[in-house]
Amino acid sequence: MRIALESLLGIESEQVEKEVFNADVLVLGGGPAGLTTAIYASRSKLKTIVVEEGIAGGQAATTFHMANYPGTPGTIGGKDLVENMISQAKSFGADIHDLKEVFSVNLIRDQKEIITEDAIYRAPVIVIATGAESRRLPVEGEADFRGNGIHYCATCDGAMYQDAENIIVVGGGNSAVEESIFLTKFAKHVTIVHQFDHFQASKTAQEEALANNKISVIWDSEVRSIIGEKHLTGVQIENVKTHEMSAVNANGTFVYIGMQPRTQLFKDQLKINDWGYIEGNDEMRTNIEGVFVAGDVRSKTVRQVATAVGDGAVAAVNAERYLASKNKK
Repeated sequence: MRIALESLLGIESEQVEKEVFNADVLVLGGGPAGLTTAIYASRSKLKTIVVEEGIAGGQAATTFHMANYPGTPGTIGGKDLVENMISQAKSFGADIHDLKEVFSVNLIRDQKEIITEDAIYRAPVIVIATGAESRRLPVEGEADFRGNGIHYCATCDGAMYQDAENIIVVGGGNSAVEESIFLTKFAKHVTIVHQFDHFQASKTAQEEALANNKISVIWDSEVRSIIGEKHLTGVQIENVKTHEMSAVNANGTFVYIGMQPRTQLFKDQLKINDWGYIEGNDEMRTNIEGVFVAGDVRSKTVRQVATAVGDGAVAAVNAERYLASKNKK
């Protein structure tokens, strides 16, 4: 958005005077993986800067509650958890620069470089922890209704639907089922539309949702189109087995159909698998010396906050060892 605005004003991004920041470790991404990296690295007396395009906290900050994070009293709000992480990272000396639009990243040179709209960041080590983002609902007009009927974060936008007659949730994994339960705090009814005849969510979440009389489920179905002009009034769905089409009236639709990694900036530099995730070994090292990866952007089989913080810890420890080995040469 910043680039587009400057272009309209006739300003080239190169003309904007940029402040230069030097560090021992740069962390690109301020979710649990990036924040954990910052906690470990800064506590080891490494000058650490976290660069985040949005608000620090990542997906976890928009999660209503977590029921399985170790060391918590049963459940903890995602926002509370990441605020603890942010405070801890800062207490050890880490700097967190959020709301930074990243223009480019250079990972090949000895001094890795991140260029944003108003700053240049350089360090011999960078940890990529950019995470993943919600996969968009694949129907025509999705972009037109995004934020105005189509949503991807119940914690962010659920309150908009106080006393709504019906909200649709698309998906059947943990996020879809857990956020459906959360949305019953606002809407009179929640309808889950799922492409299979069973949920992929945890058994605990399934039982809670199915026992809630404000939640109903339409199985074996996918959304094919949006109904509405200026405002969404429902969706057209298709039964994937019978191919029967039907309309479901709704005031809003929340979509949880998977995630896609944020790797666009690195495709010409890092080894990335067929699904778009960055390849890294058990030490979080990538194919480029001095570049580490952590969290949901990494190629792995389990993506949870607990695994993200584990990645961050491993990345930071090995980044410190890498710097120590370089200093000995």
